[in-house]
Amino acid sequence: MNYKQLLLGFVVFLATQALAWYQTNGQFISEWARSNPFIVSLLGVPISLGYIYATHHSVEAFDGVLWPTRLIGFSAGIFTFAFLTYYHLGETITLKTTVTLILATIILLIQILWKN
Repeated sequence: MNYKQLLLGFVVFLATQALAWYQTNGQFISEWARSNPFIVSLLGVPISLGYIYATHHSVEAFDGVLWPTRLIGFSAGIFTFAFLTYYHLGETITLKTTVTLILATIILLIQILWKN
């Protein structure tokens, strides 16, 4: 496993998931975003590129295997969503959310540490 590629892919996934969060949920924190959905939708291009590059680096990290990449991206999305939703909307981290974050961490660790 190439840990440098994995770290790069994970960081790009986090950044891309954050952009996607702002694109879809910006309407709840910004009147401008709520009033300009077409302009906000243009974030789809850099978001798509982010997912493409994150997937590329993650697949490289796992020696060409795609499946772990999907679960790495899923975990990054759970972490990003929980943080940004708490930060911007004040939604607390409940027991259910905590369990979900723990499960996302376990999924991430399985993909990284479990050797075939």
